[in-house]
Amino acid sequence: MGFASPAEGARALDLNDHESADLAVTGVVTRYPAGHVVPEHSHRRGHLLYAAEGVLLVEAATGRWLVPPTAAVWLRPGIPHRLVVPVSAEVHGIFIHEDSAKHLPAQDSVLHVSPLLRELIGALTSLDLKSAHSTREKLLGELFREELGLQRPLPFHLPWPSDAQIQRVCRTLVHDPAHPAMADDWAATLAMSAKTFHRHFQKSTGLTFGRWRQQMRLMSSMTLLLKGAPITQVALSSGYESHSAYAVAFKKHFGLPPSEFFVSVDRPGA
Repeated sequence: MGFASPAEGARALDLNDHESADLAVTGVVTRYPAGHVVPEHSHRRGHLLYAAEGVLLVEAATGRWLVPPTAAVWLRPGIPHRLVVPVSAEVHGIFIHEDSAKHLPAQDSVLHVSPLLRELIGALTSLDLKSAHSTREKLLGELFREELGLQRPLPFHLPWPSDAQIQRVCRTLVHDPAHPAMADDWAATLAMSAKTFHRHFQKSTGLTFGRWRQQMRLMSSMTLLLKGAPITQVALSSGYESHSAYAVAFKKHFGLPPSEFFVSVDRPGA
């Protein structure tokens, strides 16, 4: 199986060798232009997605994950997902045999990428699957699995609802993060009480409406940051009343102010 790669003249990347390789861990790398979308697909093996440059949005039925160069998305075997590329990105995909994947995170998540893990990802994507496999290649895979298992989860995940009515609300907000409607307004739109709306929303997403909306606004703001938009413009476009209110919320959620995040993403190896 495969999916279109603009770097390969829009020909599908052939992933059959990775899905059936004797090696437990293999990798592939390709570059995507801004605005590119990889349609929904899945892999028999566990899958790690790492954007060495740019940013990547991974969408699945259970959630959406934003991948800056300081992080990677881990997907368990068989999870259908779609890739959206807001800004041009160099994407590394690592495939882990199902048996080995059982010992990795039990939930799909965004994980920190340590300097060692980043170097291992680069080494694994340069392997020649058609040549005889060396002890070094096998050891690279073993070390990769050990290092991946040590990475901490990061707050770049936006849970996606299963309820059709709540999906309608979330889709509207994702397309317009600054949408002014409050929970009571959405409850009225859906012809339910505010209490019922809050209960349905939290049951479907695992988060309160206010927390989900803030998390969505912060995640969507990252694309604007990476495009070089002034932070005040980013704040207003993301639904915040001021630069300071946005900066406080950003630092509380991600652990650093937006100006420092931009620098860390622009120079991930620094």
